[in-house]
Amino acid sequence: MGIFSAISTAASGLSAERTRLDVISDNIANVNTTRTTEGGPFRRSRVIFRPRVDQPYWRSPFLPRMLQNEIGAGVRVVDIEKDYKSDPRLVWDPTHPDAIKTGPRAGYVEYPNVNIVTEMTDMITASRSYEANATVIQGSKSMFQKALEIGR
Repeated sequence: MGIFSAISTAASGLSAERTRLDVISDNIANVNTTRTTEGGPFRRSRVIFRPRVDQPYWRSPFLPRMLQNEIGAGVRVVDIEKDYKSDPRLVWDPTHPDAIKTGPRAGYVEYPNVNIVTEMTDMITASRSYEANATVIQGSKSMFQKALEIGR
């Protein structure tokens, strides 16, 4: 794998994880948002990743044939979707301005379906992935720098 393809692959991971961190931050910031412009409470967002379909620039002659198509060229964000499958949290607070007025759920307030523990765990995972991709870039840089020094 050449220097530019290795850095390109890791850079795609950096960009994708940065997007994921932004979405997680948005979820945490809106943990108590009970009213949105669409109506109802804020809904948790999540990022959908897919592998890049680009062909790699170089194939190793030492890699078994069955793995030749498994070498990736990075990742990309295909969508940021809202979670409409899980129900919002219901909290009893009849004095809240967004409390449900009638029906069996009268007096309850619908809060976002954001779980802080899940978001913080996702944030740690995303930041570790970001660090790993940054380390790949640093490692590629230093490896190719050493190769240039050997060639002198």
